[in-house]
Amino acid sequence: MQSFRNYYEILGVANDASADEIKRSYRRLARQYHPDLNPGNKAAEDKFKAIGEAYGVLSDSVKRAEYDQLGGFWKQPGFGRGGRNDKEKFGKFRTFNDFYDEILSRRTPAPEPEFDPVPRRTQTTRTVRTAAPPPPRQEPDPFRPGTSKESYTVKPPKQKRDAEARLTVPLEKAYSGGRERIRLEDGRSLEVDMPPHMVSGQKVRLREQGVNGGDLYLNIEVSPHPFFRLEGSDISCKLPITPSEAVLGAPVEVPTLDGLVKMVVPAGVRSGQRLRLANKGYPDVNGDRGDQIVELTIAIPKELSEQERELYEKLRQAETFNPRKDLPV
Repeated sequence: MQSFRNYYEILGVANDASADEIKRSYRRLARQYHPDLNPGNKAAEDKFKAIGEAYGVLSDSVKRAEYDQLGGFWKQPGFGRGGRNDKEKFGKFRTFNDFYDEILSRRTPAPEPEFDPVPRRTQTTRTVRTAAPPPPRQEPDPFRPGTSKESYTVKPPKQKRDAEARLTVPLEKAYSGGRERIRLEDGRSLEVDMPPHMVSGQKVRLREQGVNGGDLYLNIEVSPHPFFRLEGSDISCKLPITPSEAVLGAPVEVPTLDGLVKMVVPAGVRSGQRLRLANKGYPDVNGDRGDQIVELTIAIPKELSEQERELYEKLRQAETFNPRKDLPV
């Protein structure tokens, strides 16, 4: 006799699982134990057949109802051996095999033999006429459980690969960082959180932006700045001043990465002389900032107003400084 199989347990679902839950579980297990993915694995092949058999019953509402009706009695003594309880509860099934065949193939049980009535006076024997035997039962195809027609093409998972791209950023953005929409060389546009204090040669990792979900590494290149120049952790710049500021000295405003900062130019400075703004340089890997080196250049006006020209004339007549006095020739 066919042994009882707990189809709910085979599919890993509860007895009250919905049709959608049963279908999802079947699809997941069918993919897992499919013979194409487990070549030569007899245990996986048997499991795949059992999964198809279970789904063929539980996916059919009529078969499932009959299966659920049997579940509470199949282990009781006498079931399958013609006991009284069997006849009362499962009159049309003589054994569990009959029930199993019924729910799997919907086979109509063979009718009882029919007997011709025997005339009391003219006939002393009776003729027994039996129904034709039922056609041989066809086993359900485990690859096509129930009446569903489903097939799966299992593709191997795509391999993740990291990728690299070059990203050129201006100095101000490299210094401040922050959320930024960037366009990569491959044409993609991404919105990312850029870290502050980036330097040329640094790599920034973008998770799952590479090939097939791998990571993308941005090779940072800080573009040259028209005013600031990086020298390690120091920043240098050239600041023009007027002749009067160079002679008399004056407070001037100097651009920095943090904005304008006031600096006092001492009297009598020379063109090319360098002054230092402490802690206004570029942060290093530890967060310590260098200095900003300000190189002074004396700018000569190309156009003068009438008043300025008169003052320069008076200054030339009054000045005693001769810069060519000590020439070595």
